[in-house]
Amino acid sequence: MDQSFRDSIGTIKEDGERKWIFPKNPKGSYYTGRTWVSLLLLALLFSGPFIKIGGRPLLLFNVIERKFIILGQVFWPQDFYIFVLVMLAFVLFVVLFTVVFGRLFCGWACPQTIFMEMVFRKIEYWIEGDFKQQKKLAKQVWNAEKIRKKTLKHSIFFVISFLIANTFLAYIIGIEELFSIISDNPLNHIGGLASILLFTAVFYWVFTWFREQVCIVACPYGRLQGVMLDRNSIIVAYDYIRGEIRGKFKKNENREEAKKGDCIDCNHCVDVCPTGIDIRNGTQLECINCTACIDACDNIMEGVGLPKGLIRYESEEGIVNKKHNTFSVRTLAYSIVLFLLICGIGVLLLYRTDVDATILKATGQEYQKRENGQISNLYNYKIINKTFEEIDGVIRLIDHEGNIEFIGNKGLTIPSESMAEGTFFLVMDKGQLSERKSDIKLGVYNDNGELLDEVKTSFLAPIRRKK
Repeated sequence: MDQSFRDSIGTIKEDGERKWIFPKNPKGSYYTGRTWVSLLLLALLFSGPFIKIGGRPLLLFNVIERKFIILGQVFWPQDFYIFVLVMLAFVLFVVLFTVVFGRLFCGWACPQTIFMEMVFRKIEYWIEGDFKQQKKLAKQVWNAEKIRKKTLKHSIFFVISFLIANTFLAYIIGIEELFSIISDNPLNHIGGLASILLFTAVFYWVFTWFREQVCIVACPYGRLQGVMLDRNSIIVAYDYIRGEIRGKFKKNENREEAKKGDCIDCNHCVDVCPTGIDIRNGTQLECINCTACIDACDNIMEGVGLPKGLIRYESEEGIVNKKHNTFSVRTLAYSIVLFLLICGIGVLLLYRTDVDATILKATGQEYQKRENGQISNLYNYKIINKTFEEIDGVIRLIDHEGNIEFIGNKGLTIPSESMAEGTFFLVMDKGQLSERKSDIKLGVYNDNGELLDEVKTSFLAPIRRKK
């Protein structure tokens, strides 16, 4: 089989010039299903910034203030280890999912695919017509009709890009701050306004010019699928055993006697492909598993009286051996590791504290001798309040007796979503200290006496000489 098509991507001509893709408007059961899934995901995306859980956003990724809210739970930089584990679990889930189901995510749930195929292309079909009309319009000289259609299309594209930019910015700074930027004097929010315009320009450029190149060139997932897929992975595949040898359809012809396969070489699967490939050449990095070729082929097979499913969701093993098997040793191994990671993350979230305290001895400070045989050490503290409520707290010794003397303030108040820091003396009786350096435990308590966090540190004292 000629594999020369793999020497270059399907959107580049032999002379290096870009080949613009004008896919045919797909129709079929899979396309209808993808449309409903896309509507659901789009509704979730645009409504997300308005959804509150306990008065907190459903999702917020405020990288500026280093504050992240997931399902109403706030996470700070001190919770970074949990974030890393969540990302590892997500990456492993993507790998596992790809091993079993191929690039199903790309075709059904990826934001790039949803916006490109279910929003922007639908607008193009509505304004410029199907693929043949779009090709004709692209080659047409600039006249009143072309100017009118292009202006209308790009105006709508820009408005949609503006809405997408505002939505994504709301996930970063919060819907309240976004409304403040929109409703207030723009001169008071130059940074926010610039961010909205920058996001708008990026989305407009992606969906009007870069388009399918995101999946082919920029997205690492497409490049990685070659090492994640195996012969048992479920992909959008052409049944070459049943389809070959290709031959044009002739009415009342016995294709078996004519030594022809079921593929009538109509090229409809190529016409509808949004990345411009021929699925009959086998698995390719450009394929996003959008199922448009399945719908196109099924429609043709139904029209000529041949069985549907010439192009379908299937594995290479299933095509060759005519058996459907999604299990493999690698799948089992990935599943076990993923399960352990999820359990670990669940334990960390269950025992995650609302307060994160750091208490360290002041650098370069020795112990201080006091009256009545008492010894004091100087400590610096930093206590982070991860909740949305102010906490009135106190620091106490857990495993020893002693007093806390704050410097500069009389109490410990930790503002909501913020931190309190300062210095205090820890005073202890010399009689309970037998070593120069003793390990101690300090607890941060709220005004109800509830232990919020526990910190281990050390206490320095003079060595007690033996008599």
